[in-house]
Amino acid sequence: MTLLVTAATGHLGRLVVDSLLARGVAPADISAGARTPEKAADLAARGIRVVELDYARPETVTAALDGVSRVLLISGTDADRVTGHRTVIDAARTAGVERLVYTSAPRVDEIDYALGADHKATEEAIAASGLTATVLRNNWYTENYLDAVARSAETGEIVAATGNARVASASRADYAEAAAVALASDETIGGTLELGGDVAWTYDDLATAASEIHGRPVSYVPVSVEQLTAGLQEAGLDAGTAAFVAGIDDAIARGALSKTDGTLARVLGRPTTPLREGLRAGLAAR
Repeated sequence: MTLLVTAATGHLGRLVVDSLLARGVAPADISAGARTPEKAADLAARGIRVVELDYARPETVTAALDGVSRVLLISGTDADRVTGHRTVIDAARTAGVERLVYTSAPRVDEIDYALGADHKATEEAIAASGLTATVLRNNWYTENYLDAVARSAETGEIVAATGNARVASASRADYAEAAAVALASDETIGGTLELGGDVAWTYDDLATAASEIHGRPVSYVPVSVEQLTAGLQEAGLDAGTAAFVAGIDDAIARGALSKTDGTLARVLGRPTTPLREGLRAGLAAR
């Protein structure tokens, strides 16, 4: 059985490869797809097959899928990522891949938000393909907050337009391990899983964690979406990007990241990484 990890040179992809190896998957049974194979030289040195795979170039996708049994499709970052995702899905169906695992976003069928739209469209394409699939709706990575926490050491503030919302974040390594489980075992076959940390924390909790890490007071400063948008533009973002970023806060305020039911911990067979631990580890790794 050959397992293909797409975007294997990215932060998540590398951790998935590590998790597969830790689970006892032989290096020879892992294919690492990379837009730039030269960036995966360290993976090749570990005995892993490195293949060129660019979502925007269908011929590389077809070649990368040759002889592959299962595929982890890590969501892309390009502006037109849905087209790239569909390229992988179509090629997987043509190649007779037995299972597709996709890293999606939280609650895309419950809450309408810009970031979730591409993931919802990809989930629909997977369903229409007839492939046996596992959809992993990953909540936020705790690492997403490293910049805000790092800045708070100087400003004493974490500014957001999220109101009293809660976020069930977990570490990137937690989600990577779950992806490895979904890819290499039959434990999650055919399911759509809302994955999140064991604790849904508030932004006041985030500020408290930052205070403990820095050894100085940090406060959460709630602002409106309009205020955040204006502030982002003053900081140099163009209007469209500022509106998109502020829209993410609006989605969080509407509960996009609040759901947690222990599914991720059950998949992992252990508790998820606590907020403070994830922040400390992420800051230390910088």
